[in-house]
Amino acid sequence: MLDWNIDKSWTLFLDRDGVINERKMGGYIQNVEEFHFLPNAATSIAQLSQLFNHVFVVTNQQGIGKNIMTKRNLLDIHSYMCKVVESEGGKITKCYFAPELKSENSSMRKPNAGMALRAKEDFPEVDFSKSIMVGDTDSDILFGTKLGMKTIRIKTQEPIGIESDLELFSLEEVCQIVQ
Repeated sequence: MLDWNIDKSWTLFLDRDGVINERKMGGYIQNVEEFHFLPNAATSIAQLSQLFNHVFVVTNQQGIGKNIMTKRNLLDIHSYMCKVVESEGGKITKCYFAPELKSENSSMRKPNAGMALRAKEDFPEVDFSKSIMVGDTDSDILFGTKLGMKTIRIKTQEPIGIESDLELFSLEEVCQIVQ
């Protein structure tokens, strides 16, 4: 059990690919048909949304910057993802994405803090010291760490260069440990 004293004043930030849905290694999820939830991810997000004041998805999506997909494709994917979570009784407060290329070093792309700062701008009650970032890559963990969040790494085939506060295998495990 955690001693983080999580209550309804806390915020949850979730990476998308590799945390909520299956990653397409070496490629991009370009449409709803390619978006496949990881086992029990939608029900886990629904449960987590009952514990946290806000649940945000923060995702780098340079496939848009590379013209492999459009912003409309991404919005359709996120609409589908949110509807499935809602059908399980949960809610994703908002999805934030960074369409810029990695080489642009945009303030919006993780590990930079732009998406979290935008969330705080939209929802001023967000307190990063009462926030958890769940991701599967070093950039996700750095993103959370830079802002003073607790961090949970979902272990995948991604190499680990940055330590997180916790390492788990799924959102289902996150549910079990934070409740």
